[in-house]
Amino acid sequence: MLHRRTVGDVMTKEVVTLRPHTPVREVAALLDANDIAAAPVVDDDGAPVGMVSASDVLRHETGMPDPQGQEGNDEHAWGKARARTAGLLMSSPVFTARADWTVPRAARELRRRHVKQLPVVGDNGLLTGIVSRSDLLDTFIRSDAEIRGEVEQEILGRILGLGEGTVAIEVRDGDVTLRGHVPEPRLIPVVVGLCQGVDGVVAVDAHLAAAG
Repeated sequence: MLHRRTVGDVMTKEVVTLRPHTPVREVAALLDANDIAAAPVVDDDGAPVGMVSASDVLRHETGMPDPQGQEGNDEHAWGKARARTAGLLMSSPVFTARADWTVPRAARELRRRHVKQLPVVGDNGLLTGIVSRSDLLDTFIRSDAEIRGEVEQEILGRILGLGEGTVAIEVRDGDVTLRGHVPEPRLIPVVVGLCQGVDGVVAVDAHLAAAG
């Protein structure tokens, strides 16, 4: 079976975390020092209980609910602007992902929740990593050589058992062109479908025929 990358494959495992009592000044310093846009807040057991983003810190620093001064009548937003600790500044409840989620599922969840990062938790609810939009995008931004290698080794070789050189593969800017022969006509759509499922493939142009 073709391996599809999961959240566990692309997530960051060494996560910068905050505690509910972490002072806001320290939060700002940690985000800046680690060049990250957000960090999860975890409890004593290591379970995520909220998220603090750079925009949350900016709201606090400006003393306004948001940098443009909108949502001025939102008491919760004003409370975050006056917060002194990560626990008061964080957004909660926190939305989480699982390591076995596929990349498309995680992307849909980010979009549905209107967030840029998701803490990743295990079966016990404890933090195991964090996945961001950029992590997911990197999955699809692969070199032509990487794509060609996966098509050749995984699909044509391991899955279909075709001999080396049976099908010529050309990859240019994610477009895959296949030329050659396969043992049976019914394998042609199978080859095309499997290639289309490879991360980073934009399109497949197959010039294949049945051998014999």
